[in-house]
Amino acid sequence: MARTVLIVDDDPTQRRLLQAVLEKQGYSAECAESGEQALQRAGRGGVDAMLLDLVMPGMDGMDVLQTLREQGSDLPVIVLTAHGGIETVVTAMRAGAVDFFVKPASPERIAVSIRNAFKVHSLEGEVRRLKKTQDGTLGFADMIAGAPAMRQVIRLGERAAASNIPILITGESGVGKELVARAIQAASDRAGKPFVAVNCGAIPENLVESTLFGHEKGSFTGAIGKHMGKFQEADGGTLFLDEIGELPLDMQVKLLRALQEGEVDPVGSKRPVKVNVRIISATNRDLAEQVREGAFREDLFYRLNVFPIEVPPLRARKEDIPSLIHHFVQRFNAQENRTIQDATGETMAMLTAFDWPGNVRQLENAVFRAVVLSEGDHLRPEDFPQISGRSTDYSEAAAPPPHAYPDPATAAPEPAANDMAGVTIVDGGGHLRSLEAIERDLIQFAIETYAGRMSEVARRLGLGRSTLYRKVREYDLDVDEARTA
Repeated sequence: MARTVLIVDDDPTQRRLLQAVLEKQGYSAECAESGEQALQRAGRGGVDAMLLDLVMPGMDGMDVLQTLREQGSDLPVIVLTAHGGIETVVTAMRAGAVDFFVKPASPERIAVSIRNAFKVHSLEGEVRRLKKTQDGTLGFADMIAGAPAMRQVIRLGERAAASNIPILITGESGVGKELVARAIQAASDRAGKPFVAVNCGAIPENLVESTLFGHEKGSFTGAIGKHMGKFQEADGGTLFLDEIGELPLDMQVKLLRALQEGEVDPVGSKRPVKVNVRIISATNRDLAEQVREGAFREDLFYRLNVFPIEVPPLRARKEDIPSLIHHFVQRFNAQENRTIQDATGETMAMLTAFDWPGNVRQLENAVFRAVVLSEGDHLRPEDFPQISGRSTDYSEAAAPPPHAYPDPATAAPEPAANDMAGVTIVDGGGHLRSLEAIERDLIQFAIETYAGRMSEVARRLGLGRSTLYRKVREYDLDVDEARTA
């Protein structure tokens, strides 16, 4: 799934030239001949970057930039014009452009500019996400939830956020129950207040009471100071009790009293402490079944299960998988300083068809590994060996160990000098061919061998990508045919 770049220019020749350059670099290019058309297309979504001509009849580039910023769009815009100057550059940058170049620009210059724009955009997006998480304002609008099953979750969450009703979020492990809980808080009147998450299954049994309700100094061995429990930490905000089904029975009684009375009894304290918290619980277990088995208190179950929300597994919302992959690629590009564009069509189809038993968490970790190990601009099936059954041998370039060299006495004879997998070095008369002719055949052979994957071709031949593309143009080689072969 290639990233889409919108070309905005009133000159049809420039549009065709830029479109050819972008498609050669693996992007999906769309065109608009006016500022009005550009804003309409950008408003429909699905555009990842814009190449914007400054001088156009009607609405010019500066007007487009200003309108995009007024609309709150964070679309990266690269400005291009035939008339360059410091004043023009400063004005465009102040208006929100991320880069600037003068027409005509070389393909290498365009490629670097777009790559840098995507990198900056990924970094800015990650910073915004982290800030919203820190501030407790990561809301439903920040969730990837286009599938019908997830839209129902959003509708229920928005209704629940309008009150202080206790919520029980259910779903398999890794579906994003905490993310839903955070979005509910962000949509409520407690937005920006403390959001305290507690994994009830990860607390040692002898520390559950102290962790939740706090303790006084000297109340037990090791209590060298006063400790504020999670209820008091979340005062005024939301307490998220994850894996509530793991809570011991004796603690369930004390939790029930805290919910009913709105106060907690710290260990060793002489009087209860009033708290004002919104309770959101979550579990991947069947609490009703646990009640029948006597492993969970029935009265607490009814107290928590006032407003149930079930988050579907990833296999039930496969429409969201491409968007999730794109989101994770951008995030890990920012974290790992990578420039992966996206996943190939084959990879996207493979990942969408997979069932993902570990849900969104498994997909996230799989994309993380692929981004770190990928050697190209797009994620390939080989970057997901546990799913595709295909793997990349990352040790190919390493020199073999000493014992790996064959014994000269028993080694098979070397192939003839003229037999280079179809690349000949002598002509029909037995004379050496020119270096240029051999190089042309070798590059063409490499393109065919690696099915037009230019990053792999450049790596195997030891060339820079810009050099490789220049030679492809010089020798008039056919890359598209190799890709479709």
